[in-house]
Amino acid sequence: MAKGLLYREFPLGPAWVLSVEVDGGETMESTIFTDADRRQFKELDVTEEEVLWQLRALTGPAPQVHLARPCTVGDGIRRLTEAEEKILLIFHEEAAAEGRCIKFVPASGAASRMVAPLVWFHGLSDPPTLDELGKEARAGDPRCKELLRFFEALEDFAFFEELEGRMAEAGWNVRLLKEQGRLREIVDFLLSPAGLGWAELPKGLFKFHRYPEGSRTAFEEHLVEAAQYVRDKKGECRIHFTVAPGQRGRFELLWKEMKPLYEARYDVRFRVTFSVQRPSTDTISLDQAKSPVRLQDGRLFFRPGGHGALIWNLNELRGDIVFIKNIDNVVPDRLKGPTILWKKLLAGHLIRVQREVFSHLEALASGGVARETVQRALDFARRELFISWGEEVERGSTRRKREFLLSKLDRPIRVCGVVRNQGEPGGAPFWVEGPDGSISLQIVEESQVDLRCASQRKIWGSSTHFNPVDIVCGLRDRTGAPFDLMRFVDPSAFLVTRKSRGGEEIRVLERPGLWNGAMAGWLTLFVEVPLLTFNPVKGVNDLLRPEHRPL
Repeated sequence: MAKGLLYREFPLGPAWVLSVEVDGGETMESTIFTDADRRQFKELDVTEEEVLWQLRALTGPAPQVHLARPCTVGDGIRRLTEAEEKILLIFHEEAAAEGRCIKFVPASGAASRMVAPLVWFHGLSDPPTLDELGKEARAGDPRCKELLRFFEALEDFAFFEELEGRMAEAGWNVRLLKEQGRLREIVDFLLSPAGLGWAELPKGLFKFHRYPEGSRTAFEEHLVEAAQYVRDKKGECRIHFTVAPGQRGRFELLWKEMKPLYEARYDVRFRVTFSVQRPSTDTISLDQAKSPVRLQDGRLFFRPGGHGALIWNLNELRGDIVFIKNIDNVVPDRLKGPTILWKKLLAGHLIRVQREVFSHLEALASGGVARETVQRALDFARRELFISWGEEVERGSTRRKREFLLSKLDRPIRVCGVVRNQGEPGGAPFWVEGPDGSISLQIVEESQVDLRCASQRKIWGSSTHFNPVDIVCGLRDRTGAPFDLMRFVDPSAFLVTRKSRGGEEIRVLERPGLWNGAMAGWLTLFVEVPLLTFNPVKGVNDLLRPEHRPL
């Protein structure tokens, strides 16, 4: 029974929160949502308490990590030696043969981000001609520079043959249009559903590379790559793509068409699966009046909660050794060799460390553990896993140290390939100090750091390496059972950002990033990999770089 009702204002514009004190001193909160809102929550499989938490997160200051120092080679980042490679390749080969490996590719990104200058051009009432683009480009306009380069090299892109053929079917000559400077017709065809439909095309279905037998999409390149390091002794190759809800059918259609071709060419049986982000991971937004954003029909506006929501998809995969790589980081066949080699080496290193972790856990799990056994495990945890602990553990009993080790070692493991920092935007490896004073290895995004603080800004700026999202994960415990990955998420590592919706700026909430807060509680290892294994395509003109073009 409630002991009393206490009303207090909640910083959500016109919204209020009802605070109810119940027996035992507990406090229960409930916003004055409508019955229609609660029906919407039920449809999304989200609780009202979860929505309340999101509201608090959006109105309060976003939490920030405290950097201790950057990870460098020899201090958090390992550089593998040639002497190690042979045994690591054997470890990978054994695991792959046993069918332990699967590839996980986040592929929900839209190609519209790749072709943003074209989208801008398409929206102009009086778009510039090719000559006018050149003048603006020489004057320093960045969008015009990108557009000029795009049109000048149009015939060099892997999609050009499809564009030329499809426009010819519609009665257009793309080469003649370009020669005449009639760019609007070309852009309209590229973006519209009647043409190539880039405005709604997933990045994974964008044609990346040209081959004599035809051009390949990023999706197809991932299949070819996976066949080299995921296939088992039966010839089966497992690969999972997370896709946008409305695009799954398009991926499945392409896969149905290409399956016989690639299975015959690479003598493999692909096991391709797809999933979409769970609706329950979507998050609400706030308008400038700090009120929840609503749709025209009055329903609350929920948007995808960022790539961190994919931790649910990864958890449901129940994989063993899982390779994670972004959809746009692929290269043509002529450059795949180093990428494949380093995937195998990262997996081999993971398996080597995993075996040692399991061995120590087995010894610690038995009764009557000797002090020497505990000390060996502590030395391993400090030396190989970079685990730190405070005085409470250091001066504690053997039993206390054993409990600490059991809690710290019995976790999923990830080996993250990192490359030398070349100024790319994105996350980087750091030593991060926790609230209890302990430090751990983490991938940190710039938005997680208080750059107003001079010392934190200096540490961030001194980073030597970059996170290319080249990760191999060990997701099962020493008994072979899958970990519940949700136990190791740091819920406080969310991000609050600003987006534009209908010309209005709104505050949006992104869940802890997949390789940031979502994996914060994992055992993390960093290994330096060659820069040539990192070749992302963020803008369409990146496909003109030498590494994405045929010889």
